Amino acid sequence: MPMIQKICVVTGSRADYGLLRPLLVQIRKNRQLHLQLVVTGSHLSPRYGNTWREIAQDGFHIHHKVKIGSAGDSEEGVAHSAGQALTRLSRLFCRIRPDAIVLLGDRYEMLAAAFAALICRIPLMHIHGGETSEGAIDEAIRHAITKMSHLHFVSTPAYRRRVIQLGEAPRRVFVVGALGLDGLCNQKLLAREDLEKKLGLKLAKKNLLVTFHPVTLSPRESQRQMRELLAALHRMKDTAIIFTMPNADMESVGLFRMIRKFVRAHPQAKAYRSLGRVAYLSCLRHAHAVVGNSSSGILEAPSFRRPTVNVGDRQKGRIQAPSIINCSPRRGKIFAALERATSGAFLKKISGVKNPYDRGGAAGKIMKVVLRQNKKIPLKKRFYDLGCA
Repeated sequence: MPMIQKICVVTGSRADYGLLRPLLVQIRKNRQLHLQLVVTGSHLSPRYGNTWREIAQDGFHIHHKVKIGSAGDSEEGVAHSAGQALTRLSRLFCRIRPDAIVLLGDRYEMLAAAFAALICRIPLMHIHGGETSEGAIDEAIRHAITKMSHLHFVSTPAYRRRVIQLGEAPRRVFVVGALGLDGLCNQKLLAREDLEKKLGLKLAKKNLLVTFHPVTLSPRESQRQMRELLAALHRMKDTAIIFTMPNADMESVGLFRMIRKFVRAHPQAKAYRSLGRVAYLSCLRHAHAVVGNSSSGILEAPSFRRPTVNVGDRQKGRIQAPSIINCSPRRGKIFAALERATSGAFLKKISGVKNPYDRGGAAGKIMKVVLRQNKKIPLKKRFYDLGCA
């Protein structure tokens, strides 16, 4: 029996839950492990769709809800929410005392959870470390979480090297692929007619799935870029446009307003706070292209052989498949990229594209590492200098 028995998994948004779900399923069904599921962040916000309900509908018992409130989408408001998350999560972790805590990604709620785990002296397992996204504060948060973590599950060998470069011992860093790709081939998705009913939207000759998040390292730049994106989308003819709303980040409220205004003026466009995993992946299957600056366009879209128009530098630095078209956040450049992405020639070109993040069975690989732990994960770490024997 492994020394790790109580595993606490923290989810703070629809995005990380969708990726964590395959691992949650495996932890829950393993008799040697006890899952402690903590739900926080935008999951508990009506503005972002109360997505905790999707978790419950999937049959998971939510052991703890940690509400961190919202003081707005300003810098001060986000900092206030992060402070609340640190206070409340540290109180919870010190009370429930898991053997290990699992975090995915790079949002400020996860940084608060990592710091709380450090303070409470609980080993931390981090998923998707070592990646880069130069246009967002997520970049610094991701690397900070790496330094507070004890086991690392990365998606590619290049990211493993970067985590080691940050001073983490190679024996602690495991290449597993992208967790969110587990089971995509076997996922039962909605047929076109069923998806149209779910969306309340008639699909068209062309269909675009659009997700644009705030550009958090460039103050007041998010709305300018969104304005350019919407201007490009306005020029698309015979096109249905499916918006998924932005993350709970700085300047997100203004983007909400701009999307809603666009949708009111365009009958073939509709916006959703949260589609849920099955509907979202079904949109990916039926879309002619994914548009915006979300990591989903980098990580998941290539597995569906779908083009991605990646706008701006929010995802700059990530390993990319050939199906991704990068463009500057200017309406002419975005429109040209959209025309190219939805052309028959480009779709034919990427018909056999390989997803560099798909290594198969990430959740199973993580579980093997967890179940091999026959002693408690040591909290003390020695900084690993490159060139050490």
